Order: sequence, then C-alpha cells, then structure tokens
Amino acid sequence: MNRMADASVRKLIEAATEALGTDTGRLDAEVLLASILEKNRSHLHAWPEKILPQETCEKFQQLVKRRVCGEPVAYLTGQREFWSLALAVSTDTLIPRPETETLVTLALGKIPADRCLHIADLGTGSGAVALAIATERPGCRIVATDVSAKALDCAAGNASRLGIENIRFMQGNWCDPLPREPFDVVLSNPPYIEEQDVHLEQGDVRFEPRSALAAGVDGMDDLKRIIACAHPCLREGGWLMLEHGYNQADRVNKQLSTQGYREISSHRDETGLDRVCMGRK
Repeated sequence: MNRMADASVRKLIEAATEALGTDTGRLDAEVLLASILEKNRSHLHAWPEKILPQETCEKFQQLVKRRVCGEPVAYLTGQREFWSLALAVSTDTLIPRPETETLVTLALGKIPADRCLHIADLGTGSGAVALAIATERPGCRIVATDVSAKALDCAAGNASRLGIENIRFMQGNWCDPLPREPFDVVLSNPPYIEEQDVHLEQGDVRFEPRSALAAGVDGMDDLKRIIACAHPCLREGGWLMLEHGYNQADRVNKQLSTQGYREISSHRDETGLDRVCMGRK
C-alpha cells in the first residue's frame, strides 16, 4: 500500500485488499479497519465514502503490512469470536477455532441445563471452551487449568469482562491443580500436532505458541497424559471429552479403552473430519 493522507473507507479497503492478495483479503481488511474504528463491519458498508484522518489511515496501513507478513488477524486486533463470545486473545494463547465448537456442543449434550455439575477444562488458553460452557450452563461449577500464567490472565480477563463468575482458574499442568473432588465432565483441546508437521511453519500457525500446538513425534503425548490423569479425577459415570487431529481418532479411542473408559465414541466436526472422542468412567 502506498502511504495515504486522509482517505475514504472504500479507498482504504480496496488498497488493502489488493495488497493482501488472498481469498480472505477483503474480509481481513474490513476486520482490521473496523477494529481500529471500534465499529462493526456493517458500519464500513454503511459509510464507504467517509473520510478518515491520516492517523487512522497510517495505523491501518501498519496493520495491513503486518498481515501481509503473515500475522494472524486475531493477534492484530487482539480479539476472536467463539461461540458468539468476543474473546481477547494474545500471542500467549491459541487462537480459538470453529471446529472446537464441536467439543462444546458435545459437552453441553452431557450436561443437563437444570443440574449443577462439576466440570474441568484442561489447558484452557484464552478460556474459550470453559467460557462457552459457563455461559450455557451458569449453574455449573467449572475449573479451568493451564500451565501458562499469561494464558490464565487472558482467560480470567475474558471471564471478568463477560461477567462470568462460575469459573475458577488454576495454574498447573493438565490435572495437577484440580481440587481433590470428583468431576462430572473433564474436557480438553490439547496440543495434538506432530512436532515435525510442516504446517507448523505455515500461515497463521507460525505465530501461535508452539507449546499449544505440538505434542511429540506422533502428536499424542498430551492426549495420552490427559486420558491417564483424568480417570481418577472423574466420578463414576463421568465423561472425558477430547479434541484431536483428523487422523487420531482410532489411537485416542484405543488409549481410552486401555485406561478403562467405556461407551467410547468418535464425532466429526462441521467439515466432516474426526474431531472429538469421548469415553465414560
């Protein structure tokens, strides 16, 4: 993009779309400009000829340059929507993805709306899964854990901003910080990518914390740990639910069976890929 003085919304969006040169270029440009203006995208569509001051134009151009270099839009705006919740994200957290809503949907199917169940979200990151569950089941008690203090700060900040009070955030590795009381549901979206996967060096993923993505040679290290540690934390009849990679369902199910879980099943996301396995104690 050439440097602009005062320019219209339309001109800025068109120039940025050309500079980005991707299928999502226009959408990315609109999201970035709307974020700077603290408006939604419909405002841009309603006022395309509105002239924006040079300071705004320059700030927008800087964000577009960073996006051209591959930085995720969510990190540039500091926000990502998940389950209709506007969540703050940072480079200390994984960016919530639509496929993880499959995990939330399945969990809600096991959590009656009229009961107060005890639920754990392991490796909560930005808090996306825990916050979605807490919103839909306000009578439940939720513990969200993460080994990263910075990630927990982000998650707790999201909860505070959204006015969600039925979550406790506890620092530690997977099940380690959980209180010694039985849980009805334990769920997690852990790292599950193979550590040598070429996709870790491509696209938005390059900027996300590697510790939240990769898990050993076959991507199963953390899934195995959670399957083992969650069993003694569950009450009899409690459920463990895990998001995993598209090609890991059989291996996850085998681990669940080996650890003594029953009623094991696999579930696909909206794109038709295997995404979540669950088992019952």
